[in-house]
Amino acid sequence: MLAVTILGNNSALPAYDRHPTSQVVTLDDNLFLVDSGEGTQQQLVKYRIRWSRINYIFISHLHGDHYFGLPGLLHSMGLLHRENELHLFAPAPLKQILDLQLEAASNQLSYPLHFHPLEGEGVIVQNDKFKVTCFATKHRIPCWGFRFDQVRAPRRVNPEKAIEYGVPAAFYDRLKWGENYTTKAGEVIENEWVTNPGVKPLSYAYCADTIYDEELIEKVKGVDLLYHETTYLKDLETRAAMRFHSTTNQAARIAKNANVGRLLIGHFSSKYDKLEVFEQEAIEVFPNTSLALEGVTFRAPLK
Repeated sequence: MLAVTILGNNSALPAYDRHPTSQVVTLDDNLFLVDSGEGTQQQLVKYRIRWSRINYIFISHLHGDHYFGLPGLLHSMGLLHRENELHLFAPAPLKQILDLQLEAASNQLSYPLHFHPLEGEGVIVQNDKFKVTCFATKHRIPCWGFRFDQVRAPRRVNPEKAIEYGVPAAFYDRLKWGENYTTKAGEVIENEWVTNPGVKPLSYAYCADTIYDEELIEKVKGVDLLYHETTYLKDLETRAAMRFHSTTNQAARIAKNANVGRLLIGHFSSKYDKLEVFEQEAIEVFPNTSLALEGVTFRAPLK
């Protein structure tokens, strides 16, 4: 299962009850926080996301609307007596910022925080269930996008067959990942006897802040869900380029040429109080486009 929950969809300033950028990616039983603009922890509470399950955080760049919510979130996790390891992937200067804040407050976190500096494109996390890749985007300062891929999709348990072979329901999660079941008598129940193949592996790409850049097409090609910023409407293409941002039709062209399943657009400029036109303009180029509205969870594949 792949899903993206939008916590914040605005650009530099919170406005019109829209918050700076942040979202949670769910990939099977893993939760990833992508960017952490101001107000992220309040949004996590509002949308009832169990932040104790977040073990990976990815920060795209060091403009405040993408990370000002992080120090407070890390501190709150400590106040809640978190013990699990937390892995933070971000531009290298963020470590000095966080260390200074912790030192100034004479604060020690209750959990191990592992900082991983983003230094080049490539795979940054991989195990037998998922892979995360980072890629450079073109912004005013070093900025990174992230791609999340299932390494393999979980198998589908056939409950009737599982009951027939005496596999307890408590073992079903392990069946999903290909394990055989051994009965108390020592008989091995082969996985394929009680499961069916899963769907194709799913993928999601987050493009962060970027000027229109056709080099992104290869990096996000074929993903089921693509998030691409659309700070401005298409009539402000010149302003977008000057500020290293993108417009509605530019994001839609990337999605179309990359043959993605669905496009989510966000990072809206605070100059706009209404968002419907953003969706209308993008749909003209790429019909399967949705506004990245706060509180909405987008699932892939979408039936």
